[in-house]
Amino acid sequence: MLVTVVDADPSRSLSGVRVQLRPGVVSLIGPNGAGKTNLLEALYFALTGRSFRTSDRRDLIPFDGRLARVEAVVRDADGAEHRLLASVSRAEGRRHLLDGNPVDAATAARHRPPVAVFSPDRLALVKGPPAERRAHVDRYVAARWPSRSELRVRFGQALAQRNALLARGPGGAHDLDVWDLTFAEAAAALAAARAEAVEDLAPRFAVAAAELGLEGDARLEYAPRSPGTAEELCEGLRERREADLRLGRTSWGPHLDEVKLSCAGRALRRFGSQGQQRTALLALLFAERAALAEARRVTPLLLLDDVMSELDPERRERLVELLAGPGQVVITAATEESVPAALLTDAIRMPMAAPAERAAEAA
Repeated sequence: MLVTVVDADPSRSLSGVRVQLRPGVVSLIGPNGAGKTNLLEALYFALTGRSFRTSDRRDLIPFDGRLARVEAVVRDADGAEHRLLASVSRAEGRRHLLDGNPVDAATAARHRPPVAVFSPDRLALVKGPPAERRAHVDRYVAARWPSRSELRVRFGQALAQRNALLARGPGGAHDLDVWDLTFAEAAAALAAARAEAVEDLAPRFAVAAAELGLEGDARLEYAPRSPGTAEELCEGLRERREADLRLGRTSWGPHLDEVKLSCAGRALRRFGSQGQQRTALLALLFAERAALAEARRVTPLLLLDDVMSELDPERRERLVELLAGPGQVVITAATEESVPAALLTDAIRMPMAAPAERAAEAA
């Protein structure tokens, strides 16, 4: 799948911006404040209905504005085009449309490429709490095996129901036998999918990390906090029921699992430098890209924000080599000097300008 056009009118500082994207690597070059990151966010918003920078979509609405609206055109392998439009307003909330009709997340995902984002804000995936990594792996599971896209939702519903019963104290205990089984079945399925996903990605992560210059043995590992089978989970829940009733929440299960990224035997979350953490995030995105391509599914669209700023010239050239694979990439940089010459062909230059005057077009 290929994104051919993104139209932001308005979104944050962007107004009347229409960008035509070509296959391969598209470079967005402009000074700080030109709106490069906002444009990447707008494209992500149009495709997914979410922002990668904030959980509150209303943050996309310009100051003194009433709404944010972004549209993207996606061309599939057969040449058919589809339009995805996302909007959010202070009065009416959010909308996500496919060819003019409301669309749910699963249906939208079948009509767009998966989207992977590198940005300084996304370093929380490496150095932040485990929930960030669990959610990321679950999104990869949905992209790699679409039939498993509901596993996270199903588990979340079972967890919420069980926690609601626990919060009622002993009065809710008689219903826990039924919900323990529902929870355990959903938990086992999700944990198994995560384990398979990490096993799929781990060797590719190690290769990509080495190619990007991360010295030492880079590893990606799944560390579950509970056994994998539904029967074992049920038994563990029964053993912990009294403690859970006192806590008012479920203290065991895949909502507490960890996904570990390490280098030279040390956790990158705690002991990695900023440069190592950035490299590990890039390596993870490239591992996912390679895995999805090898599975003959749609190669992810990579959105790489300010990725060159902390790479030395050798690592920049290595990055260019990795970007030469299949799929589409949009990359931002503040100056041409930080971008290898191979990525400057047909670059889109975004000058500093008033929001109403900003526009960028390149075939």
